[in-house]
Amino acid sequence: MLKPERHALILHQVNLHNKVLSTNLSELLKVSEDTIRRDLMELSRDGKVIKVHGGALSRSFHHNVKDKEVYALESKRSIAAKALHLIRDGMLIFTSGGTTILELARMLPEGLQATFVTGSIPAALEYMYHPNIEVVLLGGRGSRNSKITVGGTAISAIRQINADLCLIGINAIDPYAGITDNDWEIVEVKRAMIQQAKKTVALSISEKVNSKDQLLICDAASIDVLITELDPNDERLAAYRSKGVQLL
Repeated sequence: MLKPERHALILHQVNLHNKVLSTNLSELLKVSEDTIRRDLMELSRDGKVIKVHGGALSRSFHHNVKDKEVYALESKRSIAAKALHLIRDGMLIFTSGGTTILELARMLPEGLQATFVTGSIPAALEYMYHPNIEVVLLGGRGSRNSKITVGGTAISAIRQINADLCLIGINAIDPYAGITDNDWEIVEVKRAMIQQAKKTVALSISEKVNSKDQLLICDAASIDVLITELDPNDERLAAYRSKGVQLL
């Protein structure tokens, strides 16, 4: 595989999953980790990814990111618009981090009266622009990779709350492998939110559907609703329907 082709595949994986590990890219592309490190350094110098220890982040995590740099932005906005229909006045809602959640935060109606509990610093700032929304920002250690708070303090706080709704952006979902991720601290936070919510809604662009990562968050049947930009009758979603997951 030529280097431009390899770079294109790496960039797609980074944008699709927001964060990738060098070891996973090495296995996927069947090249050495040294080659991947050099590729990531070059892509970072070109301003296409953010190089971090052990891998790379999408530029969607950069504070100066422009809309045109957010991967699949229109699909994420479509998903966020669908999710709005599940939010009601008086609800207490958990939300994770991620660019789809951020788009949802920007779409919330000005008159909404609800409480949002999140560890996502960018999402919390968006919620604060809404005059009738109460914001609970979870404490804990801030993750530079995901811009959310993680660790025992955040999880302990989540355990004290019974939420009406949990809205999570996801890294990968498969009807048999479940919802998975590649960051253990994020897995712990999302798992705790799901366990403490009456209803869980997974937000995913279609490219992440029927994909899997290394660390399990929950079984596919543990979520109540899956929202993608696809038509709910799309054949790619049939296995989720058979597991009793509502599709929007």
